[in-house]
Amino acid sequence: MSKITTQAMSFELQAGESLLEGLERTGHGVEYQCRGGYCGSCRTTLISGEVSYQSTPLAFIAAGEVLPCCARPQGELVLDIYAEPIKKQA
Repeated sequence: MSKITTQAMSFELQAGESLLEGLERTGHGVEYQCRGGYCGSCRTTLISGEVSYQSTPLAFIAAGEVLPCCARPQGELVLDIYAEPIKKQA
């Protein structure tokens, strides 16, 4: 499991959870379309840490960016992303 820190909080990825799934679970509004590294819609700024990719994504990734849909954290990550408050159902 990896510790992820954002502007709003820190959390641990759950077993088998992608970075995108963890961000969604914790209320982060990440835009996405393909969930496979093809479109680049989920591109997020990586402040610190390292990620790897099982296969090279087709979407362009600049230095200091990460594609949460297919990135695999290699330890702790700090991302420049904001979380929306999670609305509790009544």
